[in-house]
Amino acid sequence: MLLAIEECMGKLEEFMEDAKELDITLGENINDLKEQSREFVTMCLTSQRDSVQELLDSQRKKLMERNDVLESMVKALKKETMATMMALSTRIEELEGELALCGTAMGKGVANAALSIEDVSKLKKFVGTKSACVVYNFLWRMKNYFRAKVITDDAVKGEIGT
Repeated sequence: MLLAIEECMGKLEEFMEDAKELDITLGENINDLKEQSREFVTMCLTSQRDSVQELLDSQRKKLMERNDVLESMVKALKKETMATMMALSTRIEELEGELALCGTAMGKGVANAALSIEDVSKLKKFVGTKSACVVYNFLWRMKNYFRAKVITDDAVKGEIGT
């Protein structure tokens, strides 16, 4: 019986050694799978990172091109604005000169101006229709005539018109 127990013990020790070897092999396989998983995840993440980086580079390039176009448009608009401002500045100076001349003429010359009644448009006998523009122009001329003659009394204005 001792021999049977020793034989069972020997088999048990063999099974234990086989189990230890299987445990070691299983541990190595698990470590290999972990390493393969890491490599796979790293490869996938690297691929995704490269794709995202490529997309970002493409978008950056497009944005840089748009930025360049916008900058050139802004420069062109600045040039155009500066040219317009210069033209307007010149025109303003011209108009200020004309205004000064008109002010001088109105200040000095109106009181001394000798406008005759003939300077005022004579009414012609009304025939047909008149456009609003013609009537407006006539009224404007009359108003300026009275202003130039410094006539403010409506009665005098009525006598001149008849």
